[in-house]
Amino acid sequence: MAEKEEVAARTEKVLRSQRVFINLLDTYSSGNIGKFLASSVVGASLEEVTEEEEDEDENKPTAPETLSAKQKEGTFQIVGTLSKPKSIQPDFATEMYKNISRADLLLRLLECDTIIYNITESPKQAEEAMWAVSALNEEVSHFGKRKVFILVSTVMTWARSKPLDPDDSEVPFTEEDYRRRKNHPNFLDHINAEKTVLKFGKNTKMFATYVVAAGLQYGMEGGILHTFFKLAWLGDIPELPVFGDGTNVIPTIHVLDLAGVIQNIIDHVPKHRYLVAVDESAHTLEDLIKFISRSTGPGKIQKVPRENAFLIKELTQENVDHLLVSLRMEALFVKENFNIRWVARSGFVENVNNILKEYKQSRGLLPIKICILGPPAVGKSSIAEELSKYYKLHHIKMKDVIAEAIAKLEAIVAPKDRGEEDEGDEEEEEENVEDAQELLDGIKESMEKNAGELEDQYIIRFVKEKLKSMPCRNQGYILDGFPKTYDQAKDLFNQEDEEEEDEIRGKIFPVDKLILPEFVCGLDASDEFLKERVINLPERVVAGTYYTQDRFLRALSNYRDINTEDETVYNYFDEIEIYPIHIGRTRMLRTVGQSTDVGKLEDAQNRLAIKQLIREIGEPRNYGLTEEEKAELEQKAAEMHLAKEAAEEAAREQKEAAETAERMARWEEWNKQLEEVKREERELLEVQSAPLRNYLMTHVMPTLVQGLNECCKVRPDDPVDFLAEYLFKNNPETQ
Repeated sequence: MAEKEEVAARTEKVLRSQRVFINLLDTYSSGNIGKFLASSVVGASLEEVTEEEEDEDENKPTAPETLSAKQKEGTFQIVGTLSKPKSIQPDFATEMYKNISRADLLLRLLECDTIIYNITESPKQAEEAMWAVSALNEEVSHFGKRKVFILVSTVMTWARSKPLDPDDSEVPFTEEDYRRRKNHPNFLDHINAEKTVLKFGKNTKMFATYVVAAGLQYGMEGGILHTFFKLAWLGDIPELPVFGDGTNVIPTIHVLDLAGVIQNIIDHVPKHRYLVAVDESAHTLEDLIKFISRSTGPGKIQKVPRENAFLIKELTQENVDHLLVSLRMEALFVKENFNIRWVARSGFVENVNNILKEYKQSRGLLPIKICILGPPAVGKSSIAEELSKYYKLHHIKMKDVIAEAIAKLEAIVAPKDRGEEDEGDEEEEEENVEDAQELLDGIKESMEKNAGELEDQYIIRFVKEKLKSMPCRNQGYILDGFPKTYDQAKDLFNQEDEEEEDEIRGKIFPVDKLILPEFVCGLDASDEFLKERVINLPERVVAGTYYTQDRFLRALSNYRDINTEDETVYNYFDEIEIYPIHIGRTRMLRTVGQSTDVGKLEDAQNRLAIKQLIREIGEPRNYGLTEEEKAELEQKAAEMHLAKEAAEEAAREQKEAAETAERMARWEEWNKQLEEVKREERELLEVQSAPLRNYLMTHVMPTLVQGLNECCKVRPDDPVDFLAEYLFKNNPETQ
């Protein structure tokens, strides 16, 4: 009873501390820690976790939706900074600080009850962490209540520590040995930050400082192992690389378990200031890469020189240092004193399936499985090819599957030298030589009896193996034109269980969800359309296929016969509640006297069908474009932009030239019109002035000449007045 009252009192005391600052919330580690705390109730870790609850939590997949950061009453309020000013604020954060000065940042830190500085992903933050703990320490006298400062560091500050027992290298380090730790040369800033943080928490009860040395983080959508997950998922290389001999032991921890350690520190405020956060595993680099390869990749590994690690662009120097460290550590204090709902207490290898599942869900790496069905020559392969390029899926064609399976069997039975390649015991179910030879003999016999055609039992076996291959399980597939019948579909997609062999048709039966298609597309067209399409196919396409007239007509007739029965392949998918997407192909009309470009008509119809299917299927579920593809797209976009600018410039110059020519033509026309107007005005003036000139010459000029002569003789004082008087007296009209 007293214990319950004590826990209740501690919980009530802790509940008053809810505001938590975390730096760089848009990074992998800090983001997942922030999301975890935002969905955790303050003081929840004070209640002990029973063994049953722990087992239940560890077996439960940690999908992102189960860790929703939806704000609830009593949860931590997360505030923090971003690594990039343009990053979007995480939905679990209450406040974000961008482009803030240190003076303003200090004011924000003083508003928080807990300050977490995570320097595992950004060594540059070590200097800011040291400033923050120093600045807060100077303000201790103004604290209204105790504040907690947590530095999330890395076990790389222990990387060069001398073994506790020279005769036994397997003795692990614990928190008690932290004063003996020796850092890796590239992690000097980290250990300096650790020492600074520990120094400021010694002399006051109002300011508790902690250092958490975290192992290599994995889980959710990222971590250092993300690079190997991606290499395995893409399947571009036959073997995953292991740098060096791979025997180095790497301390690890799931990022959510690290968040659980931090939650316990906030709730418990322990006296011990230096804590190690690692799981209970002691996995080597080879163990980690091997199980990634088995779970989602080619299943094989290859040991390469350590220097080859730098050939992988995604790996930084810090990542390589973590992967090459050899260190045994045990989180003794965490194990004995904290109540953590472990996600992966036993380590990466034992929980690889759940970790892989949460990784794929977090990144949206879900396979897209499509089956395209329809009559011969309806265009299944053309559409499947385009969809496989768009979604980056594996296009499965029966001819290729059979050829590949036979080639594989022949390679098994062929004599070969047993070298180093045969050393691995990877628990793969491979056909031995006798079984492979027996299967090959059966295939040859089947093809001889059926005029070169293979029986369904072999086809279904090969297709099922293909669908269960790791590439199809990772990215998905497009199954082209198979299965064709109800029985083929049932044999292919039903679970292989002898007890279910007598299952009655028409009832829901157990299916193999691992290979079952998610989308079924049914293409259909009239016989006239199909015949016309085959007739108009180029000779190079028809050669070597069943598109010759006799073979095509037999195949079409057989398809129609099969699909007139009650139990068609579409009925099978309806029964298991996968409802096909039906797309009809229209007949190509030919105008009399005109030639029809059949290829363009088919391309247009294919584009419409592909757009409809993309709408139904949705967006691709993969890593997106590679760096090379992005560069290629950027180059194409730049070329298109330059071409557009050049076209616009040419159009502008052409327009300006046309406008200039038009202006010149108008100017010339205007000048011509002006000259014509002037000429017409001159002619009009001449015509209008003729009577006046005649009058002046006849009546005025003779008298004026006489008056001027007289004026010259007399030389009056006022010649103008004299001349006026003379003209008045001698006016011919008055005389």
